[in-house]
Amino acid sequence: MNEHCQRPKCTGTIEDGYCNVCGLAAVRSQTTSQKQTTTPTGRSASITGTGSSPLTNRSRGSRRTSSTSTRSSRKQLGAGLVSIPELPSTEPEKLILVNPTVPENKRFCGSCNNPLRREKGFCSKCGQKYSFIPTLKPKDVIAEQYEVKGAIAYGGLGWIYLGFDNTLSRYIVLKGLLNSEDIASAAVAVAERKFLASVKHSNIVGIYNFVNHGTEGFIVMEYVGGKTLKQIRKERGPLPVAEAIAYIHRILGAFAYLHTQGLVYCDFKPDNVMLEGNDVKLIDMGGVRRIDDPDGDIYGTVGYSAPEAGEGPTVVSDLYTVGRTLAVLLCDIKGFGSTHQYTLPSPQDEHLFAQQESLYRFLLKVTAENPDDRFQSADEMADQLLGVLREVVALETSTPRPTTSSLFGGDVLPLIAANDFAPIQPEFRQLPIPLLDATDPAFNAVANASAIAALDRRIESLTQVTHQYPKSKEALLRLANSLIDLGGNFPKVETVLAQVEEADPWDWRVFWYRGRAHLAQGKAQDAKKAFDQVYFDLPGELAPKLAIALAAERARDFAFAIQMYTLVLRTDPGYVSAAFGLARCLVQQNDRKGAVTALEQVPQTSSLFTRSRVEVARILTSRDKAEPGMNELKSAAAIVEALTLEGTERHQLSKRVLETALHLLSTHALAPTNQVTLLGQPLEEVKLRLGLEKVLRSMAHLTTGDEKIKLVDEANRVRPKTLF
Repeated sequence: MNEHCQRPKCTGTIEDGYCNVCGLAAVRSQTTSQKQTTTPTGRSASITGTGSSPLTNRSRGSRRTSSTSTRSSRKQLGAGLVSIPELPSTEPEKLILVNPTVPENKRFCGSCNNPLRREKGFCSKCGQKYSFIPTLKPKDVIAEQYEVKGAIAYGGLGWIYLGFDNTLSRYIVLKGLLNSEDIASAAVAVAERKFLASVKHSNIVGIYNFVNHGTEGFIVMEYVGGKTLKQIRKERGPLPVAEAIAYIHRILGAFAYLHTQGLVYCDFKPDNVMLEGNDVKLIDMGGVRRIDDPDGDIYGTVGYSAPEAGEGPTVVSDLYTVGRTLAVLLCDIKGFGSTHQYTLPSPQDEHLFAQQESLYRFLLKVTAENPDDRFQSADEMADQLLGVLREVVALETSTPRPTTSSLFGGDVLPLIAANDFAPIQPEFRQLPIPLLDATDPAFNAVANASAIAALDRRIESLTQVTHQYPKSKEALLRLANSLIDLGGNFPKVETVLAQVEEADPWDWRVFWYRGRAHLAQGKAQDAKKAFDQVYFDLPGELAPKLAIALAAERARDFAFAIQMYTLVLRTDPGYVSAAFGLARCLVQQNDRKGAVTALEQVPQTSSLFTRSRVEVARILTSRDKAEPGMNELKSAAAIVEALTLEGTERHQLSKRVLETALHLLSTHALAPTNQVTLLGQPLEEVKLRLGLEKVLRSMAHLTTGDEKIKLVDEANRVRPKTLF
């Protein structure tokens, strides 16, 4: 029994994968779609699935933070894309350790890092006095206000205690600032850390007070009930990708806040993030310091700290620790503190990285050896991580997760596609254009010049703007773009781009327009390399993946182009150019049904919907790779009948369907039958010839001159033979 068509209001049944009424391919179940997911995976022993590595020769001088980064929205955990089950609340006093001791394998001298066997004494290497025994006892009262309940953990600066604020009737946490035999030193340590009282952020543990107790200083902090990411990771093993990203994406808001306050966190790791309810918090502020403090203490943990962290923490070294933490949440990295202290496993060694190339590229960028090659702000990093999360969730759930890019304009194809219905071919003008940087000194002048329709006048105007605003990168970039559109003077394009690159070697837009220029010249492989660098720089953006797919298609690497087009389309079907590109490549791979399914993802609201249906009819009747069958013919005919096209376009499609049917009958690929009708004609040679003759004469009525004569002659040739 045939399956009923699942599309709304359609009464047809599915025959060989196509509906006999609407002509559309069968709707695939979610399970089927998930099984057929294709994501960029490793194809060779290279760093990434595209077979390439990030450029290493563009670091010249000191990095200038790009002004094109924008703030990202982080209003909820996972930006509403991920559902995280809330943890049950923990009674505070259940956290108290019955016998608080530090295991021998974790005892090291705080001065020289020498392993220590005893719980207290003097380091045999440097003579530093030490003690791993808690100095505060239950029922001790600190500053006449905070009653100690007991030790709950051991950190880099000593024991951490649960306490109770007898004045405000709430649980608090006491964390040591300094272990010293000098009361004066403890007082200085407290004074130096009081700037933390001004830190107020919903994802950062609250700092209530700073107190002295003998030779020790303590931060009095908000008690946060829940579990650290370290505990969750230890209990569950590697976390699901979307969940891990959700935690890190959310905590980046806290880092952005700290950095705007001139502070760096220094020692971030899974131990220092607490999941409480449906949100996360930074819970350990002991290592926070001012960025501009040359004499401040430097804290870090092997495997998490950046290679240059010992020279002094910075914004990018802070972000490095966040990237390393995300890697730890996702993978078991052998040699994390040794062979992979500053590197990540390859996709060949870590299967997850082969599956999730955008995620891997993100981690490569945030943990790059050269600080200049990393993300330069928490907001920039969060924007790209959110894009990666959207892609991950879309692929996992088979539900698109579209969004508006803050860096690129939308899909260009609906704007540039001509009104004719010729097949759409891949070309550089289909690539999205980067948005203008509103902070550029020539923003208004560039915007006005770019609006000039005539290319020669636009180029003249933009050239004037480059002279008027010599520090404007946008003027140069838009001039290069217009020169590419004009064609011919590509040496001039490269000269203009080189000016921008000299000013900022890390501006990804240089590579974008360079790739566009290569495509315009037919240099597909060179274009792919340029776009690949943009993909490294912007792993959360879809535009670079679309560009790589287009370049791969032009290079006739259809298998890889299919992977990239699929990735774009499954994340955001609004990129209809990806649907047309995917269909073209699948046709080249002789996958007629897959090509039809790709084009059926073009929404009815798109200006190219009708054009997509025309292309489906062409694909169903194409004989280039393989002969179509009965059901393809019937589906194509149903599409033509359903289209609202008039005139020549409709006649051309009807002609194609009838000619294909006649060919299949004449070659005996199909048997004649009056039980099947195509465009009102039974599947019989005489009837089909009559129908085709009528179509050709209708086309002749709409033309003149030689074309009219040609169509009439063709109509006479195809008409069935008669005695009179």
